[in-house]
Amino acid sequence: MNKYSNSSQAHLDSAHPLLRIVFIEALQIMDHSILEGHRGETRQNELFDAGNSRVQYPNSNHNTLPSRAVDARPFPCEEDDFEGMALFAGVILGIAHAHQIPIRWGGDWDRDYQVKDERFRDMAHFELDKKVV
Repeated sequence: MNKYSNSSQAHLDSAHPLLRIVFIEALQIMDHSILEGHRGETRQNELFDAGNSRVQYPNSNHNTLPSRAVDARPFPCEEDDFEGMALFAGVILGIAHAHQIPIRWGGDWDRDYQVKDERFRDMAHFELDKKVV
């Protein structure tokens, strides 16, 4: 049985309860790590300055508390493993759909199921739709 590390659990604990539902269920299907949940101002702006985020603080879904976004990756998985990340995203999106939790993935921002048309890919990023309170 898969289990979160202390670090992954702490990141997930900072996330919105609906995200926690999805990722805890996903852990039973596919081992993964939660890389980030909530981000403060310094971390968000570091990622923006490095080109790893398109928004500065406080405009990221990671900046709310609880966080409306998490970064997660299957374990083991290299950062550039596009196929592994896409498979993992399918698991996450399928669970979210089954629970009627609208989630947007950073590998398909426009949610058209075409991943090759994205200019900015954030394969580890999953966020709640803005319709979710």
